[in-house]
Amino acid sequence: MKELTLLETQIAIKYLKDTFETLLAKKLNLIRVSAPLFLEEESGLNDELNGHEERVSFLVKDKKLEIVQSLAKWKRYALKKYDFPLETGLYTDMNAIRKDEEMDNLHSIYVDQWDWEKIIKKEDRNKRYLFKIVSQIYSVIYKVSLISEKKWGFKYDLPSKIAKISTKELEKRYPSKTPKEREYLISKALKAVFIYEIGWPLKNKLPHDGRAADYDDWKLNGDIILFDETIDSPIELSSMGIRVNKESLYKQLKYKGELDKLNNPYCQMINNDELPLTIGGGIGQSRLCMFYLKKKHIGEVQSSYWDDEYKEKLLKQGVKIL
Repeated sequence: MKELTLLETQIAIKYLKDTFETLLAKKLNLIRVSAPLFLEEESGLNDELNGHEERVSFLVKDKKLEIVQSLAKWKRYALKKYDFPLETGLYTDMNAIRKDEEMDNLHSIYVDQWDWEKIIKKEDRNKRYLFKIVSQIYSVIYKVSLISEKKWGFKYDLPSKIAKISTKELEKRYPSKTPKEREYLISKALKAVFIYEIGWPLKNKLPHDGRAADYDDWKLNGDIILFDETIDSPIELSSMGIRVNKESLYKQLKYKGELDKLNNPYCQMINNDELPLTIGGGIGQSRLCMFYLKKKHIGEVQSSYWDDEYKEKLLKQGVKIL
């Protein structure tokens, strides 16, 4: 297996992205739509992620617009606006700026992912359905790994099925470890794992990880994580979940002390049953390509910003960023 040149890497990225999104759309019954790069601040449709990240914004004729951080809320609104039927959904290329991101080999201020969302039935708001969708997504990840093995000769230590474990079970298994240490240990042991129920506090009174209160239902969400042998690290490919209904929305906003958000248009639509019940998430495009192409740094598969000192450090390590 020879190392890919910069040009060969670009060609491989295009091939992987085209292949993956085609298979994903077919598996989940999704249609590609166009997505906004920015949203009106007052709409309440931009995501707050963990709640402390500052959104990049600018003014247009005294109207404040925000660069998206992700499209979790917008997608649910779009399914309603475009009149999607039950058990169908959409996906889109989401390009975002997260200026407060701590940049390293897995994190960049530029975020590119497939954002997807699908309308579900009321009786499908349960873990069984969540796990079904997780398994379908993972089947695409696994199939593309087999395609990549044949095309470029790369080898991946992936199981044919993804394991599932709750954050409570993970805490019980590794009680003295931090959440990140737990993710490292469980992903190294299982190679592919879905860690679910993220948001509510655990036995130690802290959540496994931060989650915004107004899109995922914290009892019905989770992260798809693979273990990347190239960098000896877990790599979170997808944050996803069944979205809040009005009951879980109120409970989660109350817990975070954010009940004032019930006044924004998006939350009002949920309270008034004006939006469909959905499941959705994001799948990191660059991280996926990084994993498949055995790259050590996300800058090898996306063009972003890195300061001169950091680029010089990478060059000394033999890492050629785009």
